[in-house]
Amino acid sequence: MLSTGALRAHLLAARLAGPVATSREVSLRSYRLFAARDPRVMLGLDPAWGWKEPDVLRLMARKCGVSNDPAHVAGPDVIDPERTLAGLDAFAQRLSSAAARRAPVLFGTGHPHRLLGFYVALADAMSAAGCAVLTPAQGRCIDITTRFGVRTYKLDYVRGVAMVREPGVWPHGSEPGAHTHSPLPVRVALEAAVMVHGRLPELVVGDHGWVCGAGQLGIEAIGLADTDDPALFVGEAEGRVSVAVPLDDAVRSAYYRPLTRYVLNRACLSQ
Repeated sequence: MLSTGALRAHLLAARLAGPVATSREVSLRSYRLFAARDPRVMLGLDPAWGWKEPDVLRLMARKCGVSNDPAHVAGPDVIDPERTLAGLDAFAQRLSSAAARRAPVLFGTGHPHRLLGFYVALADAMSAAGCAVLTPAQGRCIDITTRFGVRTYKLDYVRGVAMVREPGVWPHGSEPGAHTHSPLPVRVALEAAVMVHGRLPELVVGDHGWVCGAGQLGIEAIGLADTDDPALFVGEAEGRVSVAVPLDDAVRSAYYRPLTRYVLNRACLSQ
């Protein structure tokens, strides 16, 4: 079993926490855009409160451990590893609770290049615990606005974890899926879950629009978020998101394996 101390050391060594690759400039830009309600950073969340840029900065300092000094405008951003550990413990507790009641679960990621393996291991464990891991709307086309204009993607699942792929790119190649912040995939999946399968998931696990999009619709959602993803932490503060774990969401995929072991052990889901 991976100890808390060993995981803390790994978080710092892998730069999942401590000084991270996400720059202060990028984080502050996201906070400005969020305060302006720019859809590129809202991730499907419609905040109930009137969040101004200083409010977002103070929240992110409290939730992630970034500097709350608005004059600090350059360099790497920082995540407090203690907040990451606390988030992972809460994340594991939600998984454990869902597993105990054999709740239907939906997994989805906007970061398949980095986080697919993390979610696949959790989906396998939840399935082994008797939970239905839902895969609604497989192959459905979704038009998503990107910085290059509107592009059509297809919803796909890999071992129970949803992502989007560009048309013509499928699992027999090496392309693991597309990066996206959009909440449209989870909306399409949830609609199909009701219309075709007659049930919604009781828990959505993922990142970006998968978490905020589900939480906005009143479904319990938990996920991972970087310092430039304020929407998940705002959602948590407003009660729309159950757990937002602060960590760098774009390091090498292998660096998340110790987190997988830790979460599964904490959730009593290790096989």
